[in-house]
Amino acid sequence: MKTRRDFIKNAMLSTSALALGPNLFASAPTGKAPKRFIFIHKGNGLLPNVLIPSTFSKKEMEMEKRKEAFEADLGKHDLPEWMSSLNEHKENMTILQGLSGKMCTTGHHTWQSSLGVYKANERLSSIKWATVDFELAKLFPSPLEHIELACFPIGGGNSRGNINGIEKGFSARGPQQPNYAFGSPKVAMQELFKSVANSKDDRIKYELERKVLEFAAKSEGDIASHLAGLEQSKIQNYAESIESIRKRNTKIDGMADVIRKHVPKLDEKYFADELSTVDRQLGHTEILLSTLISGMTNVVTFTVDELGTLYNGLDDIEKEIVNLHDVGHGKPVGDFKALEVREKVRRQHMGLVDTVVKRLKAVPEDGGTMFDNTMIFYFPDNGETHHSHGTEWPFIVMAGNNCKLDISGKYIRLPKYGDEGHKTLGNWYTSVLNAYGNSVPHYGDFDTGLTQYGINQSGNIPQFLG
Repeated sequence: MKTRRDFIKNAMLSTSALALGPNLFASAPTGKAPKRFIFIHKGNGLLPNVLIPSTFSKKEMEMEKRKEAFEADLGKHDLPEWMSSLNEHKENMTILQGLSGKMCTTGHHTWQSSLGVYKANERLSSIKWATVDFELAKLFPSPLEHIELACFPIGGGNSRGNINGIEKGFSARGPQQPNYAFGSPKVAMQELFKSVANSKDDRIKYELERKVLEFAAKSEGDIASHLAGLEQSKIQNYAESIESIRKRNTKIDGMADVIRKHVPKLDEKYFADELSTVDRQLGHTEILLSTLISGMTNVVTFTVDELGTLYNGLDDIEKEIVNLHDVGHGKPVGDFKALEVREKVRRQHMGLVDTVVKRLKAVPEDGGTMFDNTMIFYFPDNGETHHSHGTEWPFIVMAGNNCKLDISGKYIRLPKYGDEGHKTLGNWYTSVLNAYGNSVPHYGDFDTGLTQYGINQSGNIPQFLG
């Protein structure tokens, strides 16, 4: 039989899906637009060689082949064909090669590894600290702090097959605290925009949930006052979490007029339980944009696919079901070789990135546009290939004019694994955090394998900070 606390706990999950951190309601600097961060990560690896412009000189190609450090001006080169949708944004682009992440979990399912820079697995005890996206969310607080969207895998990984629900995501709020991600545009719309719902039934449901939370916060607080020690601490933390959600809802209510203007206008097909992977991605992209433009959040993490995500809807093979695991092992799909299918997947992802960049560039803000204050990170969840080693972790970064890192418009090849000056995911995220106000000496675990090369792994990447 379920207890009263079980009932309240379930109500909390349905109401929030997003627990809040202690710094949530701090104010952004007066008169300054907040900075925004979008993390888009993919499964099945990202082959480093597919990011190389074909117009590199012979010298540059030789240096790339040897994985020697160099930089090139993207404005003077053609992007790889699968990235062509981003041609008009080259001045805002960085192709970053040479980072490693051997301190992370690699392989089929990597959980919070690529965002937390530690070895994670399905056990909550493996989550060591907040992932980098949550650390950035603390720097630029918002009513919802952070939103996570995901095209969950069918089997394995985090969702356990519940691809349309709210499940443990690929980010973490803190030690042993996984974030929760919305698996479909339908559930994301129901949860994120219910405060401005037009449906009478939805409004009634929202008001009932608010009363449940009000009752729960008071009730659990009263219980805590009669306890002592660890048990009191647990109950008090629980009550404070509920109260945080109530405060969040109050703030969202105060933004109702703004939110109502930016509610995603999605076709009915995006609310179906059975929708193609491509349509799921398109629907999530609209949710992502609406929450950012309305000011509900400043940080979004979007898992566009995972190794167990069964694809359909890709160009030229719309009716085929693409098994990314099989593609990772070189199996063709229809008339297309595995590498061609990989390219189709990446091309689809770049279309999503282009949509986000164009839309944010069209929204005025502080004498510029919203994109000027935004960074987008596109990267693999598990490193360089299907069965990755973590020696390479390529990134495509899109950043507006107010980016605080000196990287835009460049192809940057860092020293390869083991060479002097080699950098890791930890150095990269430390650079981002340092640039935007978190002075952490180093973010993430160290790679014990690099110690044999005498490489100092600590700190940021100095040339990125200008």
